[in-house]
Amino acid sequence: MTTTYREAMREAIREALQRDDRVFLMGEDVGAYGGCFAVSLGLLEEFGPERIRDTPLSEAGFVGAGIGAALGGMRPIIEIMTVNFSLLALDQIMNNAATLSHMSGGQFSVPVVIRMTTGAGRQLAAQHSHSLEGWYAHIPGLRILAPATVADARGMLWTALTDPDPVLIFEHGSLYNTSGELGDDAGAVDIDTAAIRRPGADVSLITYGGTLPTVLEAATQLMKEGIDAEVLDLRTLRPLDDSAILATVARTHRAVVVDEGWRSGSISAEISARITEAAFFDLDAPVGRVCSAEVPLPYAKHLEQAALPSVARVIAAAREAVGQHG
Repeated sequence: MTTTYREAMREAIREALQRDDRVFLMGEDVGAYGGCFAVSLGLLEEFGPERIRDTPLSEAGFVGAGIGAALGGMRPIIEIMTVNFSLLALDQIMNNAATLSHMSGGQFSVPVVIRMTTGAGRQLAAQHSHSLEGWYAHIPGLRILAPATVADARGMLWTALTDPDPVLIFEHGSLYNTSGELGDDAGAVDIDTAAIRRPGADVSLITYGGTLPTVLEAATQLMKEGIDAEVLDLRTLRPLDDSAILATVARTHRAVVVDEGWRSGSISAEISARITEAAFFDLDAPVGRVCSAEVPLPYAKHLEQAALPSVARVIAAAREAVGQHG
């Protein structure tokens, strides 16, 4: 059947609530309002206020409450409106959720799932539009997911809920209205491995989340120029699937990493470093990177689009990698 990314995520939450009485959803406006992006619309009427819980406007407060609930045996799903707002709960996420298993010698686990919207492209300006998932991927003790397809939006949540450690799911805002085919038997999906979304032989385009559609469009246009690009969707940013990254580079001998985060200190820099460390002699060209401009994201539509990775910029980087210049 055809469904949207938003509907796939809603169905994933609904299924989790039905399957496990320990699961509940909490966050700002997740109840009657249905969440900032309407992902939880209708769930309050179906499951009631004990399991669909509106919270005060205090990310540190309700994320901390969710961590406590997880320590107490529950399986909370916490929704934070945007990744920018998650910084208000960074102390809870980094100093509590990510550390308690280690600091207790494995006596405590924190099976909490924290969902948040990330990314730009919707004219929400500099306090609502950044891509900070690469920052969180720096923190040991967390698992970082970036579903880019309706199948992953539908299937990653349940797998995340079975993880004994905290899992952060970054949902790119530009994907909610996108649609795709979802099998009738759709269910939990693997969250350990990257996925080849398009096989190719000339250059590897490595990406995740909201930039996947951009990269796939670039690959389609590159094929018209005789450049056969392979597209690797990372899916999980921590831990990275090193074997998949190195395998695609071994096949094509060229790599371009496309990341909506800022270039300096980015997840793209980490991936480039790992390729250079472990696959240097497989490379026929330097690793290329396409990232967002290093500015607070502008509000004006033309400036916002100019700051973000684009099809044209991905094509230019791929041409550079294969030694063609348009």
